[in-house]
Amino acid sequence: MLRAFRYRLYPTRKQVTSLEDQLEGHCVLYNQALCQRKETYERTGNGIGYSDQATTLLPEIRENSRLLDSCNYSSLQQTLRRLDKAFKAFFRRVKVKENPGYPRFKPFERFNTINYATIGDGCRIKDGRLYLQNVGCVKVKWHRAIEGETKTVSITRRNSKWYASFFVECKPKLLPMTGNTVGIDMGLNAFLTTSDGEQIEAPKFFRSSEKRLKKAQQCLSRRKRGSHRRRKARRLVAKCHEKISNQRLDFCHKVALPIVQLNDHIVVEKLKIANMVQNRHLAKSISDAGWGIFLSVLRSKAENAGRRYEEVNPNGTSQICASCAEIVKKSLSVRVHRCPFCGFIVDRDVNAALNILARTGLSALAVKSAVSLRSRLL
Repeated sequence: MLRAFRYRLYPTRKQVTSLEDQLEGHCVLYNQALCQRKETYERTGNGIGYSDQATTLLPEIRENSRLLDSCNYSSLQQTLRRLDKAFKAFFRRVKVKENPGYPRFKPFERFNTINYATIGDGCRIKDGRLYLQNVGCVKVKWHRAIEGETKTVSITRRNSKWYASFFVECKPKLLPMTGNTVGIDMGLNAFLTTSDGEQIEAPKFFRSSEKRLKKAQQCLSRRKRGSHRRRKARRLVAKCHEKISNQRLDFCHKVALPIVQLNDHIVVEKLKIANMVQNRHLAKSISDAGWGIFLSVLRSKAENAGRRYEEVNPNGTSQICASCAEIVKKSLSVRVHRCPFCGFIVDRDVNAALNILARTGLSALAVKSAVSLRSRLL
């Protein structure tokens, strides 16, 4: 399976200048390749692909540009592949009648990644540092060892910080079997609720940082466009968002790890988050919860540990009684499930988690869990 190992880089000022020059060169190539594709289609009605641009456009631009001359040739090819991938995604969305989103020209401030085809071609690890062609040996914070065979390497600029990401092919680390199965219901009052009755409160990182972020955004809005002070204020806003993002990702990893360690089979809701955030009353809270990030982290950890990860349809899980399967209608404000048919009383999110577990075909196990939970609550 493919995994990514990301490390913080600490380049010198001279190395930062070299890296930014290379980013600018890749940005120029990307925009000129996009322009060529657009003009060719408007003139002839036919498109051109990666192969044509790699054999004709790239050598021509590289010969006449000082910026591209300092870039690794294979990394420039990766930039053309990146544009080709964007066009393929555009045509795929057009075909299925989604919002297509035509590839856009990128300003230098928004072009932040250089991709290397493989380790040893323009980049390599040398004496505990990362050597980059025409940049030199860059200091790296090796906070953990790289496991597996490195396939590609990416250098990324984020809020004036630099990172190296190694994408490797490695074998899963299988964990011993536990015989446990769990259903998970995602929520807003509680971040998640398991079929065992455990609840984890939502940290609400965005809400807690909202005042600080508001102040930074107000400062940005007062700055003159194009000024140095506006760029400085924009970096401050970006750092606020970066901290929130890092807090949320760290929380997701810490919550997902024990779930994977303790359960062989993990059942979650198949959520359509893009549709759910259309509700203007709940959009901010749903986005702040970070359900999509958590489910992605949970799935990745489960696959790496050899666990079974399954998504089921969440429709009606809060309305159906997990004990007798009768429908008990309730509004969102009602937080306790009280079944008038069998007398089962439990938190509505726990009831939903039990129903999620039952939809895997393990209904007998779910009913057993419900009965056990009911006996503990009564």
